[in-house]
Amino acid sequence: MELTIRDPIPADAEAFLAQAGWGGAAIVPLDGDASFRRYFRVNGTRGSAMLMDAPPPHEDPAPYLRAARWLDANGLRAPRILADDAARGLVLIEDFGEVRMREYLDAWPADEIEVYRNAVDTLVQLHQLPPGPFTAYGLAEYQRETRLLVEWWCPAQGLSVDVAGWDAAWLAVLAQLLPRQRPGVSVLRDYHAENIMLLGGLEQQGLLDFQDALVGHRAYDLVSLLQDARRDVSPEVEDTMIAHYLSRAGDQPDFRADYARLGAQRNAKIVGIFVRLWRRDGKPRYLDMIPRVWAMLERDLAHPALGPVAEWFTANVPDELRASGGGSYAV
Repeated sequence: MELTIRDPIPADAEAFLAQAGWGGAAIVPLDGDASFRRYFRVNGTRGSAMLMDAPPPHEDPAPYLRAARWLDANGLRAPRILADDAARGLVLIEDFGEVRMREYLDAWPADEIEVYRNAVDTLVQLHQLPPGPFTAYGLAEYQRETRLLVEWWCPAQGLSVDVAGWDAAWLAVLAQLLPRQRPGVSVLRDYHAENIMLLGGLEQQGLLDFQDALVGHRAYDLVSLLQDARRDVSPEVEDTMIAHYLSRAGDQPDFRADYARLGAQRNAKIVGIFVRLWRRDGKPRYLDMIPRVWAMLERDLAHPALGPVAEWFTANVPDELRASGGGSYAV
């Protein structure tokens, strides 16, 4: 979320920090994300920490706290919780520093394979655990997300489309993978280069933005990592990392087909969300990423497992609009 003059330091922040033993610390606003959450770096005599402001009723820090503590208890590096007041939406967490995977690879592209291999190994470690205390990623949630494309992107492009046919196509595609995500693994849902911190070297990775975790298919976070809306990952690197994951976690029938299914599902959702962020929330900067996401969506649609959805696109979306990378926008 972009900070504006309407985004001051939370009114209760100083009292909360004083109660947590961080009284008198400097509070520095940071760029946020696409939600209502805001982040601040806190610098004081005890060092540096991060203050999350997740203001109710728009946000609820309880899912973040639950996921962070579960990850930490199971040997994965979520930020440690230093203090929290869930009722006020304030959480003080460990500061992972400045070295994100995204910026590191921008500076040191020759390390791409090693860094991605380590990120895949973190998923292998996560998937070896029993599912965490999260709800199931069921068909209703998958379809709620895919519907974002017809609810937001299609109207933005002036398209009147077959919404019932869209839902039916996704039902046919997703019903195939549901039996293969039981009992399931913990799915962080936003596992990519801007949510992975490098801690003291390339091998130790700190996790961010996992408050929406569910129990789902083990291909989902791999798709999130390798079909990244914010960073180009070549098809060659993507294929190498899928092979690395399967060599460590074990192959299973239809894994690559399910990977394509979830890639298309996720990318359709993201296109819808990015348009919503522009039209509803006044955040046009996300539009610049749509061509990248659209290209990945088209690549996923080419897989035979996406046949019903691919046929819907052929019938409902003009070829020239698809060839343009997801259309144009009058900002």
